[in-house]
Amino acid sequence: MTELLFYHLQRAPLEKVLPGLLERSLERGWRCAVEASPERLRALDDILWTYSDDGFLPHGLEADDGANQPIVLVGHSGNPNGATVRFLLDGVALPDDAASYQRLVYMFDGNDSEATETARVRWREAKARAIEATYWQQNETGRWEKKGG
Repeated sequence: MTELLFYHLQRAPLEKVLPGLLERSLERGWRCAVEASPERLRALDDILWTYSDDGFLPHGLEADDGANQPIVLVGHSGNPNGATVRFLLDGVALPDDAASYQRLVYMFDGNDSEATETARVRWREAKARAIEATYWQQNETGRWEKKGG
């Protein structure tokens, strides 16, 4: 069954949180797709190469043959690298093929009222589609805590 995790970003920006989540996904042997707005894709590509002084995340843009990588950055709902985990950024819709993933991770900026409202819409859509969803928020020390589901 597909698991949907909502990550409410308030204490750290997406660019700081996403690489760690992708690292943990790869450690579990999962292939990942990251869907975002076209404007964000190139910036994410740069961040994933440079976020750490002692490593990088193997990835690529689909347009640059990223479909052969364990992490592919896409601007559409397809699954070119056979990902088992899909990260949804910038308010993108839940994929029609949600059931084909082990995990969906919906990340939103909790300091942006429009992003928060869109996340609420996505939550209701998930519940209407009988997708098991949980809500995660950072505590004062930066650790993620499950708040509901």
